[in-house]
Amino acid sequence: MQTAISGLYKPVQPVVRQPADDVTYIEFLPGNRLQQFIYCYWQLKTTQELSEQFNYRVVADGCIDIYFELNNPQENYVMGFCKKFTAFPLDNVFNYVGVRFLPTMFPQLFKINAMELSNRYEHLYPVVPHLSDFIRTQFNETRQQEEVKTLLDRYFFEVVAKTIFDNDNRLYEALEVILKNSGVIDIEKDLDTGISTRQLRRLFEFYIGDTAKTFSKVIRFQSILKAKPSNQLLRQNKLFLDAGYYDQSHFIKEFRNFYGVTPGKVFGK
Repeated sequence: MQTAISGLYKPVQPVVRQPADDVTYIEFLPGNRLQQFIYCYWQLKTTQELSEQFNYRVVADGCIDIYFELNNPQENYVMGFCKKFTAFPLDNVFNYVGVRFLPTMFPQLFKINAMELSNRYEHLYPVVPHLSDFIRTQFNETRQQEEVKTLLDRYFFEVVAKTIFDNDNRLYEALEVILKNSGVIDIEKDLDTGISTRQLRRLFEFYIGDTAKTFSKVIRFQSILKAKPSNQLLRQNKLFLDAGYYDQSHFIKEFRNFYGVTPGKVFGK
C-alpha cells in the first residue's frame, strides 16, 4: 500500500517567484528504493547576499519534512503536518536542505506520533536524536547537491532496512480513496474500510497528524494547485463546485488558509 501513495500523490510547493532573483528552490529525487517513502529532497538557497530579509511561504501539503541549514547543520528541524500555510522569515544569506516524506512515512520509519508534531516545527534532536546527530556530523557548507543526495540516501536506506512497517490496510485503503478522489469525498460513506470512525481517526492522527477530514481538505487544495486553473476558469465560478466546495467564498477562504493568499493572486498571472 505504501507504493500506492507514491504513485497517487505528488505534493506541490510553490516556486520561488520574483523579485527573488537571487534565491533558488529545487527538488531532487532520492534513490529508487526510497521513493515510496520520501517524495523528494529539496534545497532552498541564495545565490548571492540579499539586500533585505527573505520571506518564504510553505503551503499545506499533508507531509512531514526535516530540514537544516547547510552552513550550520547543528540547527536541524522537523516540521509536522500543517493545516495552514507557514511563513518563514529568513536571513540575507541561507542554504537550506530538506527531506519531504510522503504521508505516513515519517511515523512509520521513526515510530513517532505525527499528532505530536502537527502545526509546528521544532528541533529534530528531541524527536529523532540519531537523525539529528547524523545531520550535524555529516553535513557542512562544502557539500554539493550530489554529495547531499548520496549521504541522505545511504542513511535512509539503512533506516528502511531496519524498519518493521505497520501496514494497516484499513488506513492505507482510506488514504487511497482520498487520493484517487482528489480529496472530494464523503468521510462517513466513502471511508468505510472495516473499522469504526473512532479507530480510523486514531490511525490518521498517529500516522498523518490530523483527521481524515482535514487531510482530505489538504489533498483537495493540492489537486487544485497541481491543475493550475486559468484566471478565466476562476472567473466562470465553476472550479469551486467541481472541487466539492459549497460556494465561492468557502473556496477562497479555505484556499487562503492553506496558501496564504487568494486563488486569484496565485493563478491570475
